[in-house]
Amino acid sequence: MSAMIDLLNLSFEELSAFVRDDLGQPPFRARQIWKWLWAKRAVSFADMSDLSLQLRASLEEKARIARPEIASVQKSKDGTIKFLLRLEDGETVESVLIPSESREGKGRVTQCLSCQVGCAMGCTFCSTGSMGFSRNMSMGEILGQVLVAQDYLEKHQENAALRNLVFMGMGEPLLNLRELMRALHALNNEQGLSFSPRRITVSTCGLEKGLRELGESGLAYLAVSLHAPNQELRSQIMPKAARWPLEEMMRALRAYPLKTRERLTFEYLLLGGVNDSLRDAAELAKLMAHIKGKLNLILYNPAEGSPYAAPSPQAVLAFEKYLWNKNITATIRKSKGQDINAACGQLKAAASAAGPGFQGA
Repeated sequence: MSAMIDLLNLSFEELSAFVRDDLGQPPFRARQIWKWLWAKRAVSFADMSDLSLQLRASLEEKARIARPEIASVQKSKDGTIKFLLRLEDGETVESVLIPSESREGKGRVTQCLSCQVGCAMGCTFCSTGSMGFSRNMSMGEILGQVLVAQDYLEKHQENAALRNLVFMGMGEPLLNLRELMRALHALNNEQGLSFSPRRITVSTCGLEKGLRELGESGLAYLAVSLHAPNQELRSQIMPKAARWPLEEMMRALRAYPLKTRERLTFEYLLLGGVNDSLRDAAELAKLMAHIKGKLNLILYNPAEGSPYAAPSPQAVLAFEKYLWNKNITATIRKSKGQDINAACGQLKAAASAAGPGFQGA
């Protein structure tokens, strides 16, 4: 692998230092290059037309733009798109584009981002967890997913815009805190990708380390994968996440820094016959009673070899109704991309995983 500097993996401050110290250029050149990388999505230095030929030559000699490569694209019948992306070292990750319609009839797209190759948490219902953990992704690799998605939409779906980002793909974001925070700072930069914190959600299994730092940064909204109404069940289905006792986690979340009108989002995956009974709903209502939050109820998407089943429609509706009767805001989140294994908990990067809807890169 080349030892040249990957510019996509530099914060604006780091890029400014590189431009000053390695290239001997004034500060405004860093602003120009940053804009080319993130706002104009340049794929080569030759694209950077307002830079001198000499500067472009210096960049060619000392730096590179290392974007993820699209290994395959799968399209769902519901419009969901899943990318299998190959990183520089040959590792692969998946990223998903989820469509929705705006009131104006224009397509709005949410991208589900990965932050690790695999995952170390080992949640028993999650396909990514069955992969094990390979490594953390860098800031450049995380944000490269966004550049790939924007280019793809511009080429294939001109009426669609990438509006929201959710760190709900492969990996546990708080276990890659340094690169996560660097990526969030870059996303918020108005001269680059320019995503408002209101458009970014970071989802965690519930880890103590890094939670306060994320909250105090104000760079993204928080979603917590709950999936169990008590410590005993959480220990069974999310054994590593449950090392932080549920009662302590909820206490910390009650003190989590929130902006005006902001609420925490809790994700609750309904597993048939496991956590979807009215008794479970009653425990969950008590757990949620004194916290500023809302619940996303997610129907389990069965994966090959999984010990779990989807909940029955009757159980889902009864569960939701019970929560509403207890004044708990709960919404059944419509699952998309099941036919291409792109729904919640189904991501599992492998070149051999291409199935229905597969297209070459």
